[in-house]
Amino acid sequence: MKTIRTLSLIALLLSLAVLAGCGAPLAEYDIMPPQVSRISHTYGSLIGLPEPKGQIRVSVYQFRDQTGQFKPQTNVSSFSTAVTQGAANMLIQALQTSHWFIPVEREGLQNLLTERKIISAAESNGSDKPAQLPFLESANIMLQGGITSYETNLLTGGFGAKYWGLGGSVQYRQDQVTVHLRAVDVRSGRVLKSVSTSKTVFSYEVDGGLYRFLTFKKLLEVEAGWSQNEPVQMCVAAAIEKAVVALVVEGIQDNLWALKNPEDMNNPVVKDYQEECARLTAQGEKEAQTAKNNAASKRAKQ
Repeated sequence: MKTIRTLSLIALLLSLAVLAGCGAPLAEYDIMPPQVSRISHTYGSLIGLPEPKGQIRVSVYQFRDQTGQFKPQTNVSSFSTAVTQGAANMLIQALQTSHWFIPVEREGLQNLLTERKIISAAESNGSDKPAQLPFLESANIMLQGGITSYETNLLTGGFGAKYWGLGGSVQYRQDQVTVHLRAVDVRSGRVLKSVSTSKTVFSYEVDGGLYRFLTFKKLLEVEAGWSQNEPVQMCVAAAIEKAVVALVVEGIQDNLWALKNPEDMNNPVVKDYQEECARLTAQGEKEAQTAKNNAASKRAKQ
C-alpha cells in the first residue's frame, strides 16, 4: 500500500512538472530564423498620428545613455550598460515612422562627407574642377536629449509556501526607464518644446519543487520553474516613440507646427494624449494640495 501511494505521488509530481513546462513559452526555446523586430507598445499611437500640413526636416546628432548605470550582477563586476547605446537609431526610426519628420543624417556626418569627397574625386576624372554634388539638406529643428534615468527595483515582491517538502514561489520586480526629448530651433537656438516619458520594465519568476525522503536512503527532489523579462531595449523604444508622440501633440497645441486638417484635433491619438495629461495634472495638483494641507497641519500643531 505504501509503495502504491509513493508511486502515485511520483506520477502526480511528474504530471505537474510536465504541465508547468507546457505553461512556459516553449516556442522561445526553439532555434528561430531571423525576424523583423517586434513592434513596441506605442507603435500604434505613432502610426495613428494625424497627417501634418508639411513634414519637418530634423537633425539628430546624438541621443545617448545619460544614466551611467551598468547591469546589476551578484558578486561580479560588469561593464555592460543597463540600457542600449543605440537610442539615436531608435529615435530616427520613430521620427520616420510618424511621417511628421524628415530626419537628415548627422550622427555619421563625417563618414557622409568622406564618401561625398570620394564620389567627387571619382567623377572629376582627373580634371582640376571637382564634380558638383547636390547640397546637403539643412534641418529646421535639431532634436536633443537622451535616456536620463534607469531606476531599478522600484517595486519588488513575491509569495511562496511550503508544506511537507512541497512548495513553490512567485517573485516579481519592476524597473523604470525615463527619456527626455527637446526640439531646438536651428536659427535662433531657442528650445521650442521639451517632453519626457517613462516606461516600466517588468520581470517575474515562478518556481516550484519537492524535497522529500521516501525512505532512509532514498531522496526525491524535483524542481521546475520559469521566468519572463520584458526586453529593456523594447521599453526604451516605446518610451522614445511616446516622446515623439508627445512632441507632435504638444507642438500642435502650441502652434509650433500645424495639421493638414484642423479637424484632426479629434484624432484618437491626440485625444488620448490630452486625457492622459489631464489625469496626470489633476493627480499632481491633488498631491500638491495634500502636501500643503499636511504642512499647514504640522505648523498649527507647533
